[in-house]
Amino acid sequence: MIRVKYAFASILFLFAAVSFAQEAVTKEKEPGHYNQSKFKQLYEEFATPNTYRSASGAPGPDYYQQQADYVMDIRLDDKNAKIFGTETITYTNNSPDDLEYLWVQLDQNIRTKDSKAALKNGSGIPLGDSPEKFVGNYMTESFDGGFNIDYVKDNSGKALPYTVNFTMMRVDLPTPLKSGDKFSFDIKWDYNIPDHTVNRARSGFEYFEEDGNRAYVIAQFFPRMAVYNDVEGWQNHQFWGNGEFALPFGNYEVNITVPADHILDGTGVLQNRKEVYTKAMMSRYEQAKKSYDKPVIIVTQAEAEAAEKGFSDKTKTWKLKAENVRDFGFATSRKFIWDMQAVRLGNRDVMAVSMYPKEGNPLWEEYSTKAVALTLKSYSSHTFDYPYPKAISVHAKNQGMEYPMICWNYGRPNKDGTYSDRTKYGMISVIIHEVGHNFFPMIVNSDERQWGWMDEGLDTFMQYMAEQEFGETYPEAIAPNAKYPSRRGDPAKIVPYMSGDQSTISPIMSNPENVYQLGPNAYGKPATALNILRETVMGRELFDHAFKTYAQRWKFKHPTPEDFFRTMEDASAVDLDWYWRGWFYTTDYVDMAVKDIKKYYVSDTPNKKMKAYLAERGIPESNLRPMVYLEEYDDSGMIAPELKDNLPSETSKTLKEFMMDNMTAAERAAVKEPKYFYEVTYNSPGGLPMPLIVEYTYADGSVENVTYPPEIWRKNSKEVSMVISSTSELKGVNIDPKMETADIDTTNNSWPKKEQESDFDKMKEGIKGK
Repeated sequence: MIRVKYAFASILFLFAAVSFAQEAVTKEKEPGHYNQSKFKQLYEEFATPNTYRSASGAPGPDYYQQQADYVMDIRLDDKNAKIFGTETITYTNNSPDDLEYLWVQLDQNIRTKDSKAALKNGSGIPLGDSPEKFVGNYMTESFDGGFNIDYVKDNSGKALPYTVNFTMMRVDLPTPLKSGDKFSFDIKWDYNIPDHTVNRARSGFEYFEEDGNRAYVIAQFFPRMAVYNDVEGWQNHQFWGNGEFALPFGNYEVNITVPADHILDGTGVLQNRKEVYTKAMMSRYEQAKKSYDKPVIIVTQAEAEAAEKGFSDKTKTWKLKAENVRDFGFATSRKFIWDMQAVRLGNRDVMAVSMYPKEGNPLWEEYSTKAVALTLKSYSSHTFDYPYPKAISVHAKNQGMEYPMICWNYGRPNKDGTYSDRTKYGMISVIIHEVGHNFFPMIVNSDERQWGWMDEGLDTFMQYMAEQEFGETYPEAIAPNAKYPSRRGDPAKIVPYMSGDQSTISPIMSNPENVYQLGPNAYGKPATALNILRETVMGRELFDHAFKTYAQRWKFKHPTPEDFFRTMEDASAVDLDWYWRGWFYTTDYVDMAVKDIKKYYVSDTPNKKMKAYLAERGIPESNLRPMVYLEEYDDSGMIAPELKDNLPSETSKTLKEFMMDNMTAAERAAVKEPKYFYEVTYNSPGGLPMPLIVEYTYADGSVENVTYPPEIWRKNSKEVSMVISSTSELKGVNIDPKMETADIDTTNNSWPKKEQESDFDKMKEGIKGK
């Protein structure tokens, strides 16, 4: 049986002239159309390659990055919810430039009493507010949480002039910092710690009224060096709340003094474990280092509940050291239960860790560390082996935030310990996502403040794969015979956003502060785009190799979007400029449709298209050599009366004679004679080119699936026609039968057009079912 895949081989000789004429007509109808093609190269959008960043997407021979090392002494005042710190920053200038000043980030200044961050968006009267939000917006005084800078001094104790501009501080140097030199300076500071359950602060405390305790999750808590690089110079864009952080790598030595009955963990390796652990904790820790199949409880729930009642006036200092990290965070409370499990990655062991108050159980004890361990394994398999010694998941109300080796996550059961599937899956998913951020952007260190999708989108894509692996690894955690219910990543999940009001949709290549819908824009759409790229456009083998190449090229470095785009093409030999342009630089959407289907029969006289072509050019029909033509049936499905002798049959006389006279015996033997010919015209109302995945159904019951490459849209992005030759009558055409392309309108995907159930019919069915 001849199908679509044989069409070009078997009947190319039938349509050469007509196809040429048809293309010429298309060009005349749409002047200048081709210049707007999504397949135009991205040279105009991309920066010119140079010795810092190569055209292949890899770091160039002159690539450099700065280093910022920190030594800090931190004191937490639990009674007054205040934090005090002194830090010494040693800044190494690896750039070729001499620097007259340094820029330091003061992110807590977003919470100063007079911060303009709260005024950045228009508001108007809301449809409705929760009581808490209403009180917070209109009935309480603004929280004063900005940095108080006591001093900025050089290492000899001499004051350095500095200027604070909102969330940035410029430190003026006595002499320019030469290329290759280092400069050390000290900062003393303090600030009031916010309640992170109010206005969704990324860092702060939660107060537990029942027992009077606080659980702290602390980050962005110290003045941090800004990035200086070959792309931005100083990346000193202000922190307005959505665009996250751009930070250099460095080494950290941090001493944190907290109440003596607190449990604490954070970025880095604990240096004085025996001083801060009890003997029982040390024994359990040694067991955890050898436990690869389940977590070991380091601090039990009973011990945590007993500690809740203490409120020690004494203090204890926890000493942490971290190498080659871009930031530092920690969590501390007397309420924490603590468990750990070893995870084998390559030839190393990594500790998967969870910290949670009793309010998180039984959910957290059951699933948190399992999710941490699976995430480390899954992400490592697609990028590089996780290089740090541990990954910590900390339970915090309404939180989802990440830092090197530590993150805070939501997911709280009801007070009686029960929980819904939504709570369970939400908790597992946020843990996977936030632990996954260790890879993007904590190690593959993209600029979150400018390109939110480079960490959120890539991480959400990786999260989707890890979630599916979680469902396969722990089938008891999900419904029988079901897949893990991922919220994002599946093509169908992005359809509501991409088909929405275009006035509130921005390209993925937008700053996070400038978009209406940050979740779909920075998380959902890029994750879906990468999933489709892997499953439908490139295939897993090519995609996985290219993605891993990107991760390994740019781990512990600062990539840009162009470095990612270029590497994906460089490592796969797949031209993807059209994909990046469509999915990342525009707000076009996928909508492909069956526009028209015409049926043809074989004739030995020029058909209408050929006659029109010859007449337009003044060419006599007698000049043509013997050819076989396909003539269209009229609207009733019948042939023209004067051509009845050419009615196609099982052995078409015209085609047989052509084959006998113009083909060798070997050529004739290789061709099966078709009985049916169709021209199927597809169009793309959405404007976003994608592979055209089609299912053809025939009268003999057979089904054929064909994936036309996206290049079919390269010359005309609006419509394209394909010829089908078959020994069986065509009965059905269905585009994207498995919903792989995020097509926003499936009502135009089929021929014959499928009847869509009306809302009234749906209502009637609902009534019958009751």
